[in-house]
Amino acid sequence: MSKVVKAKYTSEAEQGFTHRTALEEAARCLLCHDAPCSKGCPAGTNPGRFIRAIRFRNPKGAAEIIRENNVFGGSCARVCPYDNLCEKACSRTGIDRPIEIGKLQRYAIEQEKAFKMKTLKAPAKKKAGKIACVGAGPASLACAAELAKAGYKVTVFEREEKAGGMLTYGIVPSRLPQAVVDHDIAMLKGLGIKIELGKKVTEKDLKDFDAVFVGTGLWGTKLPDIPGTDLKGVYTAVDFLKKATEKKEKFNFGKKVVVVGGGDVTTDCAVTAKLLGAEDVRIVYRRTLEEAPGNINEFHYALSLGIGITTNMAPASLEGKGKLSVANFKGRDGKSALSLNCDCIVFAIGQRPEELKAVSNLKTDEKGFVKANAKGKVASNIFSAGDIVNGGKTVVEAVADGKEAAKAIVAYLEKKGVK
Repeated sequence: MSKVVKAKYTSEAEQGFTHRTALEEAARCLLCHDAPCSKGCPAGTNPGRFIRAIRFRNPKGAAEIIRENNVFGGSCARVCPYDNLCEKACSRTGIDRPIEIGKLQRYAIEQEKAFKMKTLKAPAKKKAGKIACVGAGPASLACAAELAKAGYKVTVFEREEKAGGMLTYGIVPSRLPQAVVDHDIAMLKGLGIKIELGKKVTEKDLKDFDAVFVGTGLWGTKLPDIPGTDLKGVYTAVDFLKKATEKKEKFNFGKKVVVVGGGDVTTDCAVTAKLLGAEDVRIVYRRTLEEAPGNINEFHYALSLGIGITTNMAPASLEGKGKLSVANFKGRDGKSALSLNCDCIVFAIGQRPEELKAVSNLKTDEKGFVKANAKGKVASNIFSAGDIVNGGKTVVEAVADGKEAAKAIVAYLEKKGVK
């Protein structure tokens, strides 16, 4: 494997704005009084305000606005589906094209990092309440940040060796560099949040907390019910991306790779395989590309790397003597068939929750998803939000749900007299 290929795996695929181009783009903003772009952000990041700050050469003010409203401002600037949210709502769309809000947000956070700005500060006065957050993904850490800003003592328990959840272990670095996630989390720690890594939480660990938030995400494996899924070389998307993150170029998965699915995780897996040295990578999806839930720009990027895309084909069976050698697919029309020689197949067809025995009174449905109300309340002093509740949506929606759950926790503690 060449050094160039290794470098590309950890290098961003798209460059951000320079100081000059950021000012030029911000100058295109119409400075709308009602700022429809701000209304289009689930997490309330408020692009209307931070773009105005950039336009008037105040990058610190822009970073403070972003960080105060969205603690994962850096990560969301890379992975948020802007074209369907704030940019879709941009008034400039009716004139020519929307403001590139995502790249302006990225610019502001890059300025924050470059000049070592302190945009989040712990409150001087602490409250008596103690809250535990189980999991260190976007929803859990967003909840923890809001509670810390309110003055409460927050401890986050994470079983992995790094915080960030799927941001760390489930997205290809060319789309979201680990340094960006690490910077977001470093800013969070400035609020006084305690994060215990490599800690598989038990019921005993949680007994002394006034409230518990569960944001463990979707880490359970999900494979189709077809013959051959027990063969070596068969992966779920979560396992594949996690191993790639940990092993990088030492991850030996083969030269011919098939990825099944049609979402952003699908393209992440395919791009990961290609950038780590696979010679032949192909995405196979059971519907048309127009019906695929993934961002079309990510599919274009995959195509630019030489990754093939086959549609209207669903997995039928896998063949091999102990190790995968052939993947068979059946056509949507009921007549077509496809067989592909491959060393590895990755199923990016969704994840499911893992059972969490440490939290008593955690109500779940038949699929294992937590049953919480709109504000994140589960039962008694138990709260939950993010993918484990909504089934797996966007990072910005996980942040929004975590913030909403934090409000409910504060209201609960105040009602109980814990201040």
